Amino acid sequence: MKNYYHVEKIFEALESAIAISTKKKFEYETDIRVSINPKTGEFDTFRRWLVVDEVKVPTKEITLEAAQFDDPNLQLGEYVEDQIESIAFDRIAMQTARQVISTKIREAERAKVVEQFREEEGKIVTGTVKKVSRDSIILDLGNKAEAMIAREDMLPRENFRPGDRVRGYFIK
Repeated sequence: MKNYYHVEKIFEALESAIAISTKKKFEYETDIRVSINPKTGEFDTFRRWLVVDEVKVPTKEITLEAAQFDDPNLQLGEYVEDQIESIAFDRIAMQTARQVISTKIREAERAKVVEQFREEEGKIVTGTVKKVSRDSIILDLGNKAEAMIAREDMLPRENFRPGDRVRGYFIK
């Protein structure tokens, strides 16, 4: 089965990866936002400062008075952004981007599985025993999903071995 993801999630992962790679190019902690044009693939990079009452991290925050000097409509909690030059990807930046993208895709897969099984709550599900321990058994439900049945939720003297098929009421 092929994995399909929403295009927005993929672009979010790419933007996050480029932002993290860009942050690593700065000597000090900064807040970076990347915006990718989905039609052309071109991206813009912005350095951001959070508008606050009192600055605690000067490389990431700006006072309301200073922010309103350029834009009188800015409020607390909003961001001041300056477009900066996008980085040229070297080997390390590419490796960082690849790791971030992989992480974001795994998170999307996990969220998809959780959402799928939220719909199964209160229904009978079938799984294969993957692991047996003193306190519980772990079931493989398919689609990269696992379930745990605690020993106290089983019938007394009920024994399972890896590979056994089990049907149960899905709680949470």
